[in-house]
Amino acid sequence: MLMEVNHRSAIITEQFAVLWILFVVIVLGNTAVLVTLFLNKNRKSRMNFFIKQLAIADLSVGLLNVLTDIVQRITISWLAGNVACKLIRFVQVWVTYASTYVLVALSIDRYDAITHPMNFSGCWKRARRLVAAAWGFSAVFSSPMFYLYEERIIQNQVQCWIDLGDPFRWQVYMCWVAASLFVIPAFIISACYVIIIRTIWSKGSMLGPAPVGTGANGAKRK
Repeated sequence: MLMEVNHRSAIITEQFAVLWILFVVIVLGNTAVLVTLFLNKNRKSRMNFFIKQLAIADLSVGLLNVLTDIVQRITISWLAGNVACKLIRFVQVWVTYASTYVLVALSIDRYDAITHPMNFSGCWKRARRLVAAAWGFSAVFSSPMFYLYEERIIQNQVQCWIDLGDPFRWQVYMCWVAASLFVIPAFIISACYVIIIRTIWSKGSMLGPAPVGTGANGAKRK
C-alpha cells in the first residue's frame, strides 16, 4: 500500500513538473515573440501579422489551458461555479482551435501570395479577413462546450465535467474533434503547400537553363 501511495505521489509530482515547464516555455516564448514584434512595429508585413495572431493564440493556450489545469490539480474541486465552468471551457477550446486555424489562414495567405503574385490590391484586408475567419470558425466549433460542460459531483468533489453517457456519443464526439482540430486543418495546409511547391517548380521549369554557348548577358560566345 505504501509503495502504491509513493508511486502515485511520484506520478503527480512529475505531472506538475511537466505542466509548469510547459507553462513557462509557452508564456516566455510567445511573450518574447510579441515583444519583438512590438519593438519592430515599423516593419509591418502580413507574415508578422499572422505570427502575432499565432503568438496570441498560443499564449492564450498557456494562460487559460495549462495554468487552469495546474490550479485545478491544486484545488482538486472546481470552485468557480457553473457559469465559469461553461465559459472557461468554451474559451479554452476556442483558443486551442484558433491556434490551429491561424496556421490554416497563414497557409492560405502564402498560397495566394505565390499563385497570384501580381494581385496586391486589398492584400492586408484579405489577411485580416482570413484571421477573423480563423477566430470565427474556432468560436463556432467551440460553442458546444457551453452545453456539454457543467458542474457535477464526481467522487464527492465538485468538478467541471463533460458526460455524454452513451459510448457511441463519445465516439462521435472524439471523431468530430479529431476531424475539426487535426484532419481538416492538416488537409488544407498540406494542399496549400503542395500547390505552392508545384507552382514554384513549374515557374522554375519555364525559365529553364541558359542555352549552351551563351554568356551571362545572352550574347553568343565566339
